Amino acid sequence: MLNKFAVGVLLLALVTIGSMPAVAQAEGPKYKVTELADGLYMLEGDGAFVGGNMGLLTGPDGAVLIDDGLPPLTDNLLAAIKKVTDAKIEYLVNTHVHGDHTGGNAVMGERGARIIAHERLRSRMIEQGITGANGNEPAPKEALPVLTFADSVSLHLNGREAFVFHVANAHTDGDSVIHFKEDNVVHTGDTMFSGIFPYIDLDSGGSLAGYIAAQKKIYAMVNDETKIIPGHGPLSTKKDLAASIAMLEKSSAAIEALISAGHTEEEILEANPLAEFDADWSWQFINTERMTKTLYRALKK
Repeated sequence: MLNKFAVGVLLLALVTIGSMPAVAQAEGPKYKVTELADGLYMLEGDGAFVGGNMGLLTGPDGAVLIDDGLPPLTDNLLAAIKKVTDAKIEYLVNTHVHGDHTGGNAVMGERGARIIAHERLRSRMIEQGITGANGNEPAPKEALPVLTFADSVSLHLNGREAFVFHVANAHTDGDSVIHFKEDNVVHTGDTMFSGIFPYIDLDSGGSLAGYIAAQKKIYAMVNDETKIIPGHGPLSTKKDLAASIAMLEKSSAAIEALISAGHTEEEILEANPLAEFDADWSWQFINTERMTKTLYRALKK
């Protein structure tokens, strides 16, 4: 079974989209396309349930897409891409297995895109299936990565190098980060939720230590001018990444101290040690209570 969070996000998205007024549904959510460098774009949806942020590289070698959002909105995504390029999507890089980042895989694969991902992502899709409107279903062949890697792979396309590397046991056990070196742009996948509490999928191989380590690895690669595409949230900077690391480390230390003092999970939840972060970091799916439960579970391991 896929984790409850991923299933919940997808089903809520499907319900939300399905309940839109007829005119709005025909049009569907829009995607904002922002050019970060010549031919390199960030794509972000205009609503809460369109999936994570995507990246797009265009040029004479065809289009390279990073992630592809939720399955009901693939046509909307393709329409947004068509506004900046008529090129075929030759390659698709998945940053991790969750359906709000891989939901368009089958369509993209059917259209000839070659899907690239960490080896654990492919394994999980085969072992667990994918989330559909009626729950889990087997992953179609077209949705599966055809090129996988263990540590890293470099794509040399459209006059750029895209360095795709694995960060272990972070958001999941199959996370990839993409670094466009010449353009000073990084796509973090869900190893960064910018300005909001992150979701650490402990049931899919994610870990607190790995998540913080991933963020610190990215932090060491970037500078004040780097444009960071987070998995969720607005276009970000090194300063935003530093804030995320600081929040996680302070939150973890507070909960670890309470655990060491012998407090139970219920007592820690009652104490609300993350109260100072509530106003700025809580969001629809992860509030201080849920984040506290995640950190408690991770630290008790």
